[in-house]
Amino acid sequence: MNDAKYLIIVTIILVLFSTLSLLWGQFDISISTFFDYLNHKLFSSPATQDFTLIESIILDIRLPRVLLAILIGAALATSGAVFQAMFVNPLVSPGILGVLAGASFGAACGMLISEHWFIVQILAFVFGFVAVGFAVFIGSMVTNSRSTVMLVLGGVISASLFTSLLSIIKYVADPYSTLPAIVYWLMGSLSMAELNETLLVAIPITLSILGMVFMSKYFDLMSLGDEEAKALGVNVKLIRIVAIILATLASSLSVVMAGIIGWVGLIIPHIIRMAVGPSHRLLIPLSAVIGAIFLLSADAISRLALSVEIPIGILTSLIGIPIFIIVLKNARAAWN
Repeated sequence: MNDAKYLIIVTIILVLFSTLSLLWGQFDISISTFFDYLNHKLFSSPATQDFTLIESIILDIRLPRVLLAILIGAALATSGAVFQAMFVNPLVSPGILGVLAGASFGAACGMLISEHWFIVQILAFVFGFVAVGFAVFIGSMVTNSRSTVMLVLGGVISASLFTSLLSIIKYVADPYSTLPAIVYWLMGSLSMAELNETLLVAIPITLSILGMVFMSKYFDLMSLGDEEAKALGVNVKLIRIVAIILATLASSLSVVMAGIIGWVGLIIPHIIRMAVGPSHRLLIPLSAVIGAIFLLSADAISRLALSVEIPIGILTSLIGIPIFIIVLKNARAAWN
């Protein structure tokens, strides 16, 4: 099967899952009612019933959530695939450079000093990049080592630092109001999705994903080794810096919008690599689409499994761990 057929099939599955996510919920909407509503809105056909409630549920509640799940799933899975390519390490994920820890600390600071959600999001975004900058600074302090290894170690140090700072924020936070808000946010949730904010953040996330897809041919050459890639005309240092910036931007914005959602960036690239091979020209775009399908499915389970909503960050961990154990056996062969 060629690359185009793979992408067409998974895109059709994504459209199907998106439509079902608009219909399923505590208030189910039938397919016939949904198409009657679409005909009424798009082609001005006569209304078969009062669509006021249907429109409110679809446009105000479910559509922002579906779009946000698609964006975040695509952003995390694509970032994970790119980070793994850049560090030549199958265990790397968007949290490796301290992105998640830095963004968590920034959001907790925002909740501590302000009641405005915009401040929380800005600080989460800023400290996500500060954490990456600190990791890169630590990595650059040692010159006689492989840069990728030192970047990973810098990321571990940065993540530990901001995790410790987050613990201080939680310790001093009001235990009756701020602390529960911080803890709930850290569990990850799509419940606060709003259409205007989602459309606003969709622009930089989509551009970042498209940039990583465009650079996939360079990732294939860099997988041969830095010296071989340089001999083939690749500016390895520039490609690595741009790729890390794009992956950090996409994953930071996902944390800003929905908190900590783990494992997507780790397991999705592994599953795709086992299915279609290590070529990044197919791995990167497939990661975006299948990451979106995975998070849409997890969100549907989180809303429908129990009478109360399960935080999606907890659910992706519960789903991701057994999947990773299953794929771990064949991950080495797929990576090679």
